[in-house]
Amino acid sequence: MCISSVGYTQDTTVKIGLVKYSGGGDWYANPTSLPNLIKFCNEKMGTNISPEPVTVEPGSRDLFFYPFIHLTGHGNVVFSDQEINNLRNYLMAGGFLHIDDNYGLDPFIRREMNRVFPELEFIELPVSHQIFDRPYKFPEGLPKIHEHDQKRPQAFALFWEGRMICFYSFESDIGDGWEDPEVHNDSQAIRLKALQMGANLINYVFTER
Repeated sequence: MCISSVGYTQDTTVKIGLVKYSGGGDWYANPTSLPNLIKFCNEKMGTNISPEPVTVEPGSRDLFFYPFIHLTGHGNVVFSDQEINNLRNYLMAGGFLHIDDNYGLDPFIRREMNRVFPELEFIELPVSHQIFDRPYKFPEGLPKIHEHDQKRPQAFALFWEGRMICFYSFESDIGDGWEDPEVHNDSQAIRLKALQMGANLINYVFTER
């Protein structure tokens, strides 16, 4: 099945997938983050995304129904060979994966994504990339939402035949900023910054790739 570009209209409902992976990592972290991001995009950008994300496993044929999938967590990630092949085919067919390191995910997801695309390397996106420019402007690039190791936030991407297929937010914890206010003691300004960056990502995936 080939995934085509989906333009947002009032009579088009798009569903977002949340990746349920094996290995012991908490794929279910940040349960309120995607619903809040979806609500923000629907209200601020006029999108028509289904209010609740759909849990999907990387080896499932259902993966191809979701043009945007999100993966997060703090720990280990393990893909089976079948999941590797399915995820690779999904991304090559036009799908998009957003990986958000919730602190501790990095060594595991890099290992597994290298199995998915051994011929590709994560490339750090420059602050001049259009994903940081619209609809909300981030002249310094990916915002820092939560502090862990006093490292700067970095946005990495994988490109297949010139098309971005994966966006990896590292040392930002952007998904935490999407969560309900009572979950994390973040200011409204920090939460807004996280949601706006998430909206830029949604906008880029569906209208500018």
